[in-house]
Amino acid sequence: MQFETTVPPIRDRVVQTAALLVLEPIFEADFDEAAYGYRPKRSALDAVRTVHKAIDEGHTEIVDADLSQYFDTIPHSALITCVARRISDGKLLHLIKMWLKAPVEETDAPGHRRMSGGKTATRGTPQGGVISPLMATIYMHRFIKAFRKYGLDRRYGAVLVTYADDFVVLCRHGAAEVLDTTRRWMTSIGLALNETKTRVCNARCESFDFLGYTFGPMHSPRTGGRYIGARPSKKALASIRDKIRRRLRPGNQAPWEEVVRALNRTVRGWAAYFSYGSVSKARHAVDLHVDHSVRAFLCRRHKVAGSGYRQFPAQRVFGELGVASFDPTYRRRAAHASM
Repeated sequence: MQFETTVPPIRDRVVQTAALLVLEPIFEADFDEAAYGYRPKRSALDAVRTVHKAIDEGHTEIVDADLSQYFDTIPHSALITCVARRISDGKLLHLIKMWLKAPVEETDAPGHRRMSGGKTATRGTPQGGVISPLMATIYMHRFIKAFRKYGLDRRYGAVLVTYADDFVVLCRHGAAEVLDTTRRWMTSIGLALNETKTRVCNARCESFDFLGYTFGPMHSPRTGGRYIGARPSKKALASIRDKIRRRLRPGNQAPWEEVVRALNRTVRGWAAYFSYGSVSKARHAVDLHVDHSVRAFLCRRHKVAGSGYRQFPAQRVFGELGVASFDPTYRRRAAHASM
């Protein structure tokens, strides 16, 4: 069951932001290059590039790992111990303890509410809290330090890349042994791997997903050859289709200028992240979906019978009506038609 992230009250957010400004530079100096999540001047796309580079350099035995409910299971006492190694101010440590134990009201998809956290809570960082991402990164650093201390990078030619609760280990050999060691370490620090999403694979002949991208063997239509590449995953394509559907929902009565502005913002935001690797096929698929969805939306709005291809051809959708396209053959002009 999935729950919405709960945002703390404004007063708490202001105080947490002030604390973050103090804490982040202190811990940032200690963080390892393997960590990409929630860090200044580092991004998920940087992690994607690092993974692809490691595969190209021969680190093709992959530990594709996922932590089970990471944010909800971080042990408070162990986390505070990690923080206290760098922070000696008792008042600030007390504040962090209070934030970790803050009661949280959550709402699931059907609209049912429940309370979690509170004074009796011993695990978890409240998602939505300003300070929570830093706390999650601090605790993951325990695993990264063990990875370095015991030389998994040297023994197995392993490259570790982490982003929040997702991580991959790209090995030259011995990936199964690395997974066994990782599982044991995670248990020792109070965490658990999600066994249904964790596996060992060989990127030369199998694909795996990480941060919205699929890595693995691909075929070049231009040369006819095979290569190990990166492309937007099926889940990423399903996500953008769902966002487009919600933007163009049947009950949307907003003026066309507002509709197309929001739609373009959604599509361009997706494209800004999915700009690495083999993206042309995925972008073409998104273009086709946008074209079809906009046409269906306008047919409903204007009560047009039939397919609407004559009234709203692609040239008009991506031209006069101002919808953003990845196809350079369409001349994209600002929307001025009243739809």
